Amino acid sequence: MSSRPMPPHPPLQLLRLSLVAVWLWTAAASWLQWQGDSTALLVAGGIADPRLQAWLIGGGAALDLLLGLWLLCRPGRRAYAASLAAMLAMTLAATALLPSLWLHPLGPLSKNLPIAAALWLLWQSSPRDGRSE
Repeated sequence: MSSRPMPPHPPLQLLRLSLVAVWLWTAAASWLQWQGDSTALLVAGGIADPRLQAWLIGGGAALDLLLGLWLLCRPGRRAYAASLAAMLAMTLAATALLPSLWLHPLGPLSKNLPIAAALWLLWQSSPRDGRSE
Protein backbone atom coordinates (compact mmCIF):
# COMPACT_ATOMS: atom_id res chain seq x y z
CA MET A 1 0.00 0.00 0.00
CA SER A 2 1.44 3.37 -1.04
CA SER A 3 1.85 6.21 1.45
CA ARG A 4 1.78 8.81 -1.33
CA PRO A 5 -1.14 11.25 -1.20
CA MET A 6 -3.92 10.76 -3.70
CA PRO A 7 -3.72 13.13 -6.68
CA PRO A 8 -6.15 16.03 -6.40
CA HIS A 9 -9.56 15.63 -7.96
CA PRO A 10 -9.56 18.05 -10.97
CA PRO A 11 -12.84 19.88 -10.18
CA LEU A 12 -11.76 20.37 -6.55
CA GLN A 13 -8.35 21.54 -7.73
CA LEU A 14 -10.04 24.12 -9.96
CA LEU A 15 -12.27 25.20 -7.08
CA ARG A 16 -9.25 25.59 -4.80
CA LEU A 17 -7.30 27.55 -7.41
CA SER A 18 -10.25 29.87 -7.96
CA LEU A 19 -10.26 30.62 -4.22
CA VAL A 20 -6.51 31.22 -4.33
CA ALA A 21 -7.17 33.79 -7.06
CA VAL A 22 -9.90 35.46 -4.97
CA TRP A 23 -7.68 35.79 -1.89
CA LEU A 24 -4.64 37.01 -3.83
CA TRP A 25 -6.67 39.42 -5.95
CA THR A 26 -8.39 40.81 -2.85
CA ALA A 27 -4.99 41.40 -1.24
CA ALA A 28 -3.73 43.21 -4.33
CA ALA A 29 -6.93 45.24 -4.69
CA SER A 30 -6.75 46.34 -1.05
CA TRP A 31 -3.20 47.59 -1.57
CA LEU A 32 -3.93 49.20 -4.94
CA GLN A 33 -7.03 50.94 -3.59
CA TRP A 34 -5.51 51.87 -0.21
CA GLN A 35 -6.21 55.57 -0.69
CA GLY A 36 -9.31 54.89 -2.80
CA ASP A 37 -12.09 52.40 -2.24
CA SER A 38 -10.46 50.66 0.73
CA THR A 39 -10.33 53.87 2.76
CA ALA A 40 -13.69 55.10 1.43
CA LEU A 41 -15.42 51.94 2.69
CA LEU A 42 -13.97 52.40 6.16
CA VAL A 43 -14.92 56.09 6.23
CA ALA A 44 -18.46 55.20 5.12
CA GLY A 45 -18.55 52.68 7.97
CA GLY A 46 -17.59 55.36 10.49
CA ILE A 47 -13.85 54.66 10.81
CA ALA A 48 -12.16 58.02 10.29
CA ASP A 49 -8.87 57.52 12.17
CA PRO A 50 -6.13 57.16 9.50
CA ARG A 51 -3.98 54.97 11.79
CA LEU A 52 -6.85 52.55 12.38
CA GLN A 53 -7.66 52.61 8.66
CA ALA A 54 -4.05 51.75 7.82
CA TRP A 55 -4.01 48.93 10.35
CA LEU A 56 -7.29 47.47 9.08
CA ILE A 57 -6.42 47.76 5.38
CA GLY A 58 -2.84 46.57 5.79
CA GLY A 59 -3.82 43.78 8.17
CA GLY A 60 -6.67 42.66 5.94
CA ALA A 61 -4.49 42.69 2.84
CA ALA A 62 -1.76 40.75 4.66
CA LEU A 63 -4.29 38.18 5.87
CA ASP A 64 -5.71 37.82 2.34
CA LEU A 65 -2.19 37.31 0.97
CA LEU A 66 -1.32 34.78 3.66
CA LEU A 67 -4.50 32.78 3.09
CA GLY A 68 -4.08 32.83 -0.68
CA LEU A 69 -0.52 31.57 -0.43
CA TRP A 70 -1.49 28.95 2.16
CA LEU A 71 -4.26 27.61 -0.09
CA LEU A 72 -1.84 27.62 -3.03
CA CYS A 73 1.19 26.03 -1.37
CA ARG A 74 -0.15 23.91 1.49
CA PRO A 75 -3.84 23.21 0.94
CA GLY A 76 -5.62 21.10 3.48
CA ARG A 77 -8.19 21.11 6.24
CA ARG A 78 -6.38 23.72 8.35
CA ALA A 79 -6.05 26.12 5.43
CA TYR A 80 -9.72 25.68 4.49
CA ALA A 81 -10.89 26.12 8.08
CA ALA A 82 -8.72 29.22 8.57
CA SER A 83 -9.99 30.69 5.29
CA LEU A 84 -13.59 30.01 6.26
CA ALA A 85 -13.09 31.56 9.71
CA ALA A 86 -11.39 34.65 8.25
CA MET A 87 -14.08 35.07 5.61
CA LEU A 88 -16.78 34.77 8.27
CA ALA A 89 -15.05 37.31 10.53
CA MET A 90 -14.57 39.77 7.67
CA THR A 91 -18.18 39.31 6.58
CA LEU A 92 -19.44 39.97 10.10
CA ALA A 93 -17.20 43.04 10.43
CA ALA A 94 -18.33 44.41 7.07
CA THR A 95 -21.97 43.72 8.00
CA ALA A 96 -21.54 45.63 11.26
CA LEU A 97 -19.91 48.60 9.48
CA LEU A 98 -22.01 48.71 6.31
CA PRO A 99 -25.02 46.38 6.35
CA SER A 100 -26.15 47.99 3.08
CA LEU A 101 -23.39 46.02 1.31
CA TRP A 102 -25.75 43.03 1.43
CA LEU A 103 -28.02 44.94 -0.99
CA HIS A 104 -25.23 46.15 -3.28
CA PRO A 105 -25.96 45.12 -6.89
CA LEU A 106 -22.48 43.60 -7.34
CA GLY A 107 -22.85 41.56 -4.16
CA PRO A 108 -19.61 42.20 -2.24
CA LEU A 109 -20.99 40.33 0.79
CA SER A 110 -23.47 37.95 -0.81
CA LYS A 111 -20.60 36.47 -2.85
CA ASN A 112 -19.24 35.12 0.41
CA LEU A 113 -22.06 32.57 0.54
CA PRO A 114 -20.74 30.47 -2.38
CA ILE A 115 -17.18 31.03 -1.13
CA ALA A 116 -18.23 29.57 2.22
CA ALA A 117 -19.84 26.61 0.46
CA ALA A 118 -16.71 26.04 -1.64
CA LEU A 119 -14.44 26.14 1.42
CA TRP A 120 -16.76 23.75 3.27
CA LEU A 121 -16.74 21.34 0.31
CA LEU A 122 -12.95 21.47 0.10
CA TRP A 123 -12.66 20.97 3.86
CA GLN A 124 -15.02 17.96 3.72
CA SER A 125 -13.11 16.48 0.75
CA SER A 126 -9.67 16.94 2.27
CA PRO A 127 -7.90 14.03 4.00
CA ARG A 128 -8.24 14.12 7.76
CA ASP A 129 -4.68 12.99 8.40
CA GLY A 130 -3.13 16.36 7.54
CA ARG A 131 -1.91 15.48 4.03
CA SER A 132 -2.30 18.08 1.32
CA GLU A 133 -4.84 17.58 -1.43
